[in-house]
Parts: sequence; C-alpha cells; structure tokens
Amino acid sequence: MKPTLQPGMRAEFKFTVPATKTVPALYPEAPEFQDMPAVFATGFHVGLMEWAALKVLAPHMDEGEGSLGIHVDVSHSAATLPGQTITVSAECTKVEGRRITFSVKAHDGIDTIGEGTHQRMVVPWDRFKARVNQKAAAAGVAGLD
Repeated sequence: MKPTLQPGMRAEFKFTVPATKTVPALYPEAPEFQDMPAVFATGFHVGLMEWAALKVLAPHMDEGEGSLGIHVDVSHSAATLPGQTITVSAECTKVEGRRITFSVKAHDGIDTIGEGTHQRMVVPWDRFKARVNQKAAAAGVAGLD
C-alpha cells in the first residue's frame, strides 16, 4: 500500500436501488426471505458500505494488492424502496499498517438508513489466492484461478 492513505480521506457516491437488491433477492432459495417486504436488504446495505471504503482505498493500492473486509459494525435503521437513491460515504479514520478503519454512512434522501464502522485488511492477492487454494484442496472443492 502506498503511504498516501491518510485519516480524513473519503469517498461518496450514489446508488439507485434496483429490485434485485431487496430482501427477497438476497437468498432466493430461502422461503423465509421470500415472505419479507421488497425493501433494500441489509446484506446489500453492508456491501454498499464496503464498496464506499473500496473507493477510498483504490488510489492508494500498489500493483497486485487488494483488500478484504474483516469487520463490520453498522446499523440498518430505515427501509429503502426500489427506485430510491442512496448516498453512501466512507471516511478513513485510522491506518494501522495494513489494517484500515472507516466510518461509513448511508442516506436515502429521506432518512439516514445506516452508519457505523468497517475495517479492511490490505493483502497481496497472490498470497491470499495461495491460502484459499490450499483450503480448496483440503476441502475437495475448486480453488481460485
């Protein structure tokens, strides 16, 4: 990771919720989810906040590096309907070696729909893929290319 990443750096973007990001779409094979209202799903909400953190990190990554989400502590406090636009932001609050902490927040134009903290670990992709492929071999499943 480049030494350019500093606390206070932030990213913000807008995302319009499609029907494919609602609770019933989260796990279509789960009848429990199928019975729930078609509002923005918490699982996708978390992913949206991770995406904002990735946008903060992107200009500071070296070739062959990436980051992995390692901790999420966020609220999801209001329902958002398909067609509404969410503004999501992430701000770097701490850089501890390869561990980066972010403050994240999302608003749908009417309500703050969630906020909290998120941590990511910067990793060399080749080392990560090697570990995953060892696990895949042990589990008898396909590994990463």
